This record gives sequence, C-alpha cells and structure tokens, in this order.
Amino acid sequence: MLHLEKSTTAFNKAKTLMPGGVNSPVRSYARVHCTPPFIAYAKGSHIYDIDGNAYIDYVGSWGPMIAGHAHPRVVKALHDAVERGTSYGAPTTIESDLAEMVRYLYPSIEKIRMVNSGTEATMSALRVARGFTGRNKIIKFIGCYHGHGDSLLVKAGSGLATFGCPDSPGITPGTAADTIALPYNDIPTFQKTMRTLGNSVAAVIVEPIAGNMGLILPQEGFLQTLREVTKTYGTVLIFDEVMCGFRCNLRGAQDMYHILPDMTCLGKIIGGGLPVAAYGGRADIMHCVSPEGPVYQAGTLSGNPLAMTAGLETLKIITEDPCYIPKTTALTTLLVDGLKTAAAAAGISLCAHQAGTMFSIFFSKNAVIDYEGAAAADQTMFCKYFLAMLAQGIYLPPSQFETCFVSGTHTDIDIHTTIEASRTAFQKAAQ
Repeated sequence: MLHLEKSTTAFNKAKTLMPGGVNSPVRSYARVHCTPPFIAYAKGSHIYDIDGNAYIDYVGSWGPMIAGHAHPRVVKALHDAVERGTSYGAPTTIESDLAEMVRYLYPSIEKIRMVNSGTEATMSALRVARGFTGRNKIIKFIGCYHGHGDSLLVKAGSGLATFGCPDSPGITPGTAADTIALPYNDIPTFQKTMRTLGNSVAAVIVEPIAGNMGLILPQEGFLQTLREVTKTYGTVLIFDEVMCGFRCNLRGAQDMYHILPDMTCLGKIIGGGLPVAAYGGRADIMHCVSPEGPVYQAGTLSGNPLAMTAGLETLKIITEDPCYIPKTTALTTLLVDGLKTAAAAAGISLCAHQAGTMFSIFFSKNAVIDYEGAAAADQTMFCKYFLAMLAQGIYLPPSQFETCFVSGTHTDIDIHTTIEASRTAFQKAAQ
C-alpha cells in the first residue's frame, strides 16, 4: 500500500496557489486518478518523496537526467559556479565552450543560439525560418509536441494529448491558419501537400523520433522524404531533437538516420537538469538572427553561467566514456525485452518501442506508427499498470503519451527489479 498522506496535504495546498496545483499539467496525475508524490530529493537512479517513499525513476525530469540525479561532478561544478555569481547578463567563455561541444557533436549546427526552454527554441527557430524564406506557413505533424508556442499547439501531443485537448483556446484563427498539421509517418499526404503549397511553406518541423505521443519511430523513408522534398521547395527542415538529442544516439537522430536538417532544436540534456535549450543550423540561416540580422530574439537569462555549467559538465560525462550511451542503451534494451516477456506471460498485447535510452509501451494489439494508433491504445489498462508500478516503487510518466528514460546510473538490479514489478502490474492491468 502506497502512503501519500504528506503529498496529499501538500497537493491540496498547491491547488489553492497554482492552476491544478502544478506548474506543468501532466504533473497533476489527473488522468491516473492518484495524488502526485511530492519529491523531497533525488540521487542517481532514484527519487524520494516527502512521505519517505523511494522510487526507481524512469522520468528523469522528462529526459535531462541522463547522468542520473545529483551527479557528483555536476553538483561540484555548479557549486563552484554559484560562488562566482548566478547570472551576469553578459558574455562568458563557458557559453562558447558549450556551443563548441554541441557543434562538434552536431555538424549540421554551424551556428547556435542558447535559450531557456524547448518552447523558446522551437518558437525562435520558426521565426528565423520565416524571416529567412519570407514565407508564412509551416508544416508540423499530428501528435508531435514542440512546446506551447501558439503556432505549435495545433494538434500537438504530450500534455494536450493526455488531457484530450485537440488545440488550446487562446490561439488566434490567423495563427492556426498558417499551421498545417499532417499525420506523422504519412509520406503520400506530405508529398501531396507540398506539391500544392510547397512554395509558401517556410518550414517543416518534426520530432525525427516522436516522443510526445509516446515513443514512435519514423517509418522507413519518412525522414528521407522530408529532406528531399524540402530541398526541392527551398523549405527549411527543422529537427526538434529537444527530447531525442543525445539519447537515441550521442549525435542524435540526424546521425542515426544519416540526414542533415537545416536547423536543429536541442534541450533537456544540454542543460543537465537546469533550464537550457538551443536552436541552430546552417550559417546562412543563422546570420538572420539579431544582432547579425533582422530577426529579433533575446533572453535575459539565456546562456547564464549556471545552466551552461550543468550542461557542459553533463555532456563531458556522456562523451568522455565512448561506451556511456551504448551501455545505457543496452540496459534499456534489457528492460524493454523484459517488459515484453512479462506482458506476454500475462496474456497482454503490448507494443514496445525503443530508441537508444528512451522507451515506451502501448497496450495495443496493433502497430503504433502515428498519433491515431497511440490514441487507440488501451488507456484504462495503462492507468491500472501505472498505479500498480507506482505502488511497487517504480516511477513512470503518468500518461500513455509520454516517454520513459533510462540513465547511466540505472543498474542491473534496478532493471530486474522493474521487470519483476511489471509482472505483478501486468497481471493487475489484465483484470
């Protein structure tokens, strides 16, 4: 029996102060009918709530904690940085150090601009693409979530999918009219749309590996088609690798699938748990950004020394050991295979996807290749499974439409404990 008395008291207070008691919707646990555990601290692969419960963590702050929570090197680097001051609003050499490392790992990024969130990165990248091309329309894909910028909340995934909101009130008709939402992995529909509207499309933005309708992989030829067709029409191809960057592969999906986008958005891991994101790409496109060009974008805390420090130290940790990502990927594979075996033993149809250190499961008999398939999965069964796992000390995202993450601090014991817990959870889900 999971005891959450202190968390319940804290949640009731929070609901009097914040919408839904949270600062980001999915944290409310509204769709899994449970009080969210209020976290006290975290270390390595575990998090601990204010009621004294310990959990093996597969949320990882929604992706950034690839080196685990409170990694000693990150903590020390941050401590040293804090003593020098938390923010200057002025250039520092560490900004260039992080930019140089990102550019080394992502050769498609010739110039980069640091920002504070994935939303800011995607919103800014689209503004630059519009400024560069002189066009207004963008194409995105249904179920891909690129942050909460107005033009990107049209048929988005993640929290909107969790709460059943197709779009958000507050988006003007004019903004929505400039956003074309197409089915993910649907090559013919994309080709037909570009034949009709290609000359007016400034950018095509895509999660090359979708992570916000659950983890969904690109079908063969999908990304290649996006690259070929956008080149034909002079449209900017933007890879949103805020989630899959460094996780599916050290150098991201663009290296994994051998495709160079025109622009890339990164986040999560490049902040090491602090608020950092970035957008960058071809030098001729990035020359449009102020102060070199006319497209304005700024941020008081962009490139602040604490965020740059945490991001740089995290990237050093995962790059100094060439086996870091492969080893963590192997652990993820071990876990996914174990979940599939446990589900089969319980007579449950399970669709499981993995990309490097990321994974998702869908309670579905059919292949899941797009948002429609994800939405058709059995969410009632997912809820039962989630609650049974939480009760056994396994901390998963509280939504069918989110992705799970494994860190380099997860151990074989963590993985086997999780697989064993899943045997019980699958049996309860099947009831």
